[in-house]
Amino acid sequence: MSTDNPTLTVYYDGSCSTCIRDRKNYEKLAGAGGKDILWFDITGKDDELRQLGIDPYKALTELHVKDDRQQIYAEMDAYILLMSKVSVLKPLAWMIGLPIIRPLLSKIYHWQVQRRLRRTCRI
Repeated sequence: MSTDNPTLTVYYDGSCSTCIRDRKNYEKLAGAGGKDILWFDITGKDDELRQLGIDPYKALTELHVKDDRQQIYAEMDAYILLMSKVSVLKPLAWMIGLPIIRPLLSKIYHWQVQRRLRRTCRI
């Protein structure tokens, strides 16, 4: 499938070195299976995000993914959906969804994002 009709669109912070590294790692793990993923850099795209119904600040602080039905998922739901598309990451996607692990990972995730944004003077 080509990116003309992607299975997923991933809205990521292209001015974040960690986010770029995570994208590259995902693409390596996904191999040919990741070819139908469209990576959309949110940097400077506030108007486009709003048109999609995504708050630009939320896009900066949480991963967002749109599926082929145009439904948008955020935060841990987005990670679970993205990881479930790669066989080697499916067990991790399942584990992230566990009721005990999910809230803990969410707290850690938000803490790291806020720390990164403060460190880079973006909030």
